[in-house]
Amino acid sequence: MNQPEDTIAPGEIVVTAQKRTERLQDVPLAVTAVTSEALAQQNINDTSSLTRAVPSLQFQPGATSNGSGFRIRGIGTQLFSLGVEASVSVVVDGVVAARQAQSFADFADIERIEVLRGPQGTLFGKNATGGVINIVTARPKDSFGGSFDTTVAEQDEYRIKGTVTGPITDTLKARVSGYYNSVGGYIRNLANGKDVNEAEGWGLRGKLDWQATPDLNFLLTADYRKSDTDCCNTVLVSVQNPNTLTLIAPVTPSINNRQIKEDVVSFNNDRQFQASLEANWDLGPATVTSITAYQKYKNIANNPVDKLNNPTAIFIPGNGALAAGLTIGKFDQNGGTVDLDQFSQELRIASNGERDLGYVFGVFYSDVTVDRDFLRAASACPTGGGAIGTACASPVTFSSSLTAHNKTESIAGFGQVEWRVAGGLKLIGGLRVQHESTSVEGTRTAPAIAGTTAFPGNAPNTGKRSASDTAVTGKAGVQYEFSRNAQVYASYTRGYKGLGFNTELATNFATQDPVQPEHVNAYEVGLKGRTADGLLSVALAGFIADYTDLQVLANRSDPSTGQIAFVQTNAGSSQTKGIELEATLNPVDGFSVNFGLTYAKTKLDADGLSCPLQFQAAAATNIVTSNFPVNTCYRKRTLDANGNILATSGALQDVRGGELPFSPKLRLNVSPRYEMPLGDGGMSAVFQAGVNYQSKQQFALEQDPLLVQKAYALVDASIGLKGPEGRWYVTGYVRNLFDKRFVTSLVHSSPISTAALPFDLAAFISKESNRFFGVNFGAKF
Repeated sequence: MNQPEDTIAPGEIVVTAQKRTERLQDVPLAVTAVTSEALAQQNINDTSSLTRAVPSLQFQPGATSNGSGFRIRGIGTQLFSLGVEASVSVVVDGVVAARQAQSFADFADIERIEVLRGPQGTLFGKNATGGVINIVTARPKDSFGGSFDTTVAEQDEYRIKGTVTGPITDTLKARVSGYYNSVGGYIRNLANGKDVNEAEGWGLRGKLDWQATPDLNFLLTADYRKSDTDCCNTVLVSVQNPNTLTLIAPVTPSINNRQIKEDVVSFNNDRQFQASLEANWDLGPATVTSITAYQKYKNIANNPVDKLNNPTAIFIPGNGALAAGLTIGKFDQNGGTVDLDQFSQELRIASNGERDLGYVFGVFYSDVTVDRDFLRAASACPTGGGAIGTACASPVTFSSSLTAHNKTESIAGFGQVEWRVAGGLKLIGGLRVQHESTSVEGTRTAPAIAGTTAFPGNAPNTGKRSASDTAVTGKAGVQYEFSRNAQVYASYTRGYKGLGFNTELATNFATQDPVQPEHVNAYEVGLKGRTADGLLSVALAGFIADYTDLQVLANRSDPSTGQIAFVQTNAGSSQTKGIELEATLNPVDGFSVNFGLTYAKTKLDADGLSCPLQFQAAAATNIVTSNFPVNTCYRKRTLDANGNILATSGALQDVRGGELPFSPKLRLNVSPRYEMPLGDGGMSAVFQAGVNYQSKQQFALEQDPLLVQKAYALVDASIGLKGPEGRWYVTGYVRNLFDKRFVTSLVHSSPISTAALPFDLAAFISKESNRFFGVNFGAKF
C-alpha cells in the first residue's frame, strides 16, 4: 500500500497526487504540498486563506457559497450555477465535492493539503480543468494521543480545535476531532449598531481504522460541519450620485469605509454531512482501493439588493423602474435554499513502491441530485411621488420564484501508466473515458406571492430538459530522473468540463439548452531538485493552457427595469501561460526561507458578454446588424429576409485580448522562519514573517476599468515559544502589519446603480484588509 520506509528520508513530503503514495520530489507535475505544521505556522484556518501559502491559488469571493470559487493559474469557474460543476475540484479524503458551494470549510486535524496545478481530469475527473485541492485529514494512530489548539484575536475572533486518537483493540483504532469558531463582524451596521460579516461554525469528524487482516484495511469516516454567517455584505467605496449619499448618510464611502446602513443584511448558512468507507487490500505488487461515499449538503442564503435602511418601500429618484411609473423602493428578498445529495463509488488498483512499471487503473460512478428553491420580491413606488427617502403609501410588490430539480449521473473508466524505458527515462500515458447524463426539471411561478405582480423578465414557465455526453481525455508525458534528488518532465493534457443546465430564476425550463462542454489542451514542463543535505529544494514549472468553448455566465440584467438575469453560455476561448517557482532554503539549523512565485498571463476572447455599466448607455446609438465590433459596446439587431426587425439585444460586447478576472499576473510570497534554542531544556523561541505580493487584478469578466484592484503587498509577523519536542506552544501574531487597505472584489452595487448612474462602487472587504493582532496556543499529548 505504501512505499518501503527506507525510500522516504526524514523531512521529505509524501503525497497521493497521482492516487498512489509517492515522494513529492518524484511526482512529474506541479504540486504544492502544505503540511499540517505549515498550516499552523501561518495560521491558515480555512480553504479561502490557503491562498497565502500557494501563489498560484486565488479565491474569488461572492455573496454566497455558491457564488464563490477558486482559481488556479487564473483558471476557475465563470459559471455559478448549481447544474454545473466547478473548474477547481476540492477532494477530501478521496471524496470529490459535488459542487463548488461545498468547497469552503474550516480546517481541523489536517495531515496535509495538496494543490495540483493545471488540468487533472485523467485521474480526478471532469471538474478539474483548473486543478485540484486535495485535502487529507489525519488517520487514527496505534498509540493514545491528542492535541488542542486555540486562537484569540481582535474583533472577537475565537477558534478552538482538538483531536483524540488511540487504539480500541489490537486491530481497531479511532480518531475524533472537532472545532468551534466564532469570528466577530468587522463592518458596523448603523441601522442597528451591530457588526456584520461575522461567522460561527463547528464541525465534528470521527474515524475508525480496522486492520481486518495483515493485508486488508478499512477506514470509516463520518464528518459533519455547520456554518452560519451574515456574510458577505459589501461596503460602498465610491459614490458620485448625490441621491445615494442622501440615502446612506452618515456613511462616508471610501476605501477606508467599514460602515453600512441596512435594515436587512446578507446571510449564508451551510450544513454538510459526509460519510465514506475506504478499503485497501494490499496484494504486494499493488493495492486495490475502494471508496464508497455519501454527501448531504444544505444551504440557505439571501442577498438583499437595495442595501438600504428601508423597512418599508421609499421614494428613490433615479432608481430602476419595475414597470411604467413604478420605481424600485425596497428590494430585500433575493435568496433561497439548496439541497444536495451525492452517492459516489471509486474502485482502483495502483502499483506499490518503486518499479519499472507504475500504474493506476480504476472506475468511478457518481449520482448527484440538487434541489433549488428561490424567491425574489421587490416593492415599487410611483415615480416622482414624494421626497427622497420618504415612505410611499401604496407600494406595488413584484415577485417570482422557482423550484428546480437537477440530476446528474456519470460513470468513468481511467488509467495512467509510467514506464521506465531505460535508466532514468520514463514515459507517461493516461486515458479517461467518461459518460454523463444530466437533466433539470423546474417551474417558475410569477407572481409568487398572492396579490403581487410578476417580476419583469420572470414570466411563468415549466418544463424538463435532458442531455448526455461521452468524452475521452488523457495525458501523455516524459520524465527523466537524473538522480533520486533531481528530475525534469514534460506533459500534454487534454481536459474536459462537462455540460450542464441552469437552475436559477432566469431559466426558461421549457426551452433551455445545456451549456456545452469546455475543453482544454495544456502543456507543462518542469524541473524538481533538492540537494542531498537538504540545504535547498526547488520546483520550477512552465505552462500554457488553451481553453475552448468557455463556459461563462453572461449578465443580461437591466438595471433600468430591476430585471436580474444571468444566462449561461459558451462564449469563446481563453489562455493562461506562465511560470511557477517554489523553493525552500535551509542555510543553518533552525533557519528556513520558503519562497513562491507565480507569473500567469491570461487572455480572453469571448462574444456576447455584457458591457461595463458605464458604457451601456452609449450602446443605444450603436445598433449593428452585421460586422460586429470588438471591445466596443453595441446592440445587436436581428432582421428577417425582408429587412424587418425581429429583435434588438441589450448592450453587448465581443471581447478580444481581455484578461480573466481574479487573475493577477504576478503573485509571490516569502516566508522566513527562525527557531532559536533557549538553554538545554528543549525550549525554543520562534520568529516568522510572511510577505505576500500581487500585481493589479481585474474583477469583471466584462473588462470593466472601474473594477480593478491595484497592486499591493501584505506583511504578517509572529513570535512565539515552543516546548520540548513541540509538546506545547504559544504564538503572538499580527496580520497585515502595515494596515494596507485592499478589496477582494468590486461591483456596481448601490441603492441606485443604473446605466445612467453607473459610478457608485461597492467592495467585498476581508478582515485581513485591517491590521489585527492575535495569540495562538496549544499542546500535544
